[in-house]
Amino acid sequence: MSNGHIVEPGGQAARRTALRRLVVFLPAMVFAGMAVLLAWGLTRNASDIPSALIDKPVPEFSLPPVEGRTLGLSSTDLRGEVSLVNVFASWCLACREEHPVFIQLAKSGKVPLHGLNYKDQPDDAARWLDTEGDPYTRTGADLAGRVAIDWGVYGVPETFVVTADGRIAYKHIGAVTEEALRKTILPLVERLRAEAKDQRP
Repeated sequence: MSNGHIVEPGGQAARRTALRRLVVFLPAMVFAGMAVLLAWGLTRNASDIPSALIDKPVPEFSLPPVEGRTLGLSSTDLRGEVSLVNVFASWCLACREEHPVFIQLAKSGKVPLHGLNYKDQPDDAARWLDTEGDPYTRTGADLAGRVAIDWGVYGVPETFVVTADGRIAYKHIGAVTEEALRKTILPLVERLRAEAKDQRP
């Protein structure tokens, strides 16, 4: 007995044992938690990352045309009909992967496709479009990348579906595949067109 309190002989030993167990098992618990988070992240589809601009008007911008083109791209060009905006660059490997899909889309005439050329050398962008084909109705040269930042672009390629009244309806991150176009993007385009038609007086 000390100062009127009873000290249990085994109390400190039990606490030391519990602390030792915690020290031993804590790293394993942290590692297990990180493994679960990593596994969850790997199952996520990067193209499904939401955008803070969904359902908001496209940012105000005006870009000159890519070298060798006559039509630049501005926010006012994205009003009046449902359209796609593809952020691309000649140095982007995934952009080359999706390019044939857009060439076929342009040939089909199903929806206007506009290009936002991101941080590209003018000669390189022009040469690539001249060589690989130009699927874009309008193509704006975003040399400094400032417009892409306003659009919330993480990296190229990214593709946006824009409504007839100039709002961002959908954002696809990464290369657009034929499947993504057929199953997600084009059905959304048709739905937005139908909604715009229903809203007309």
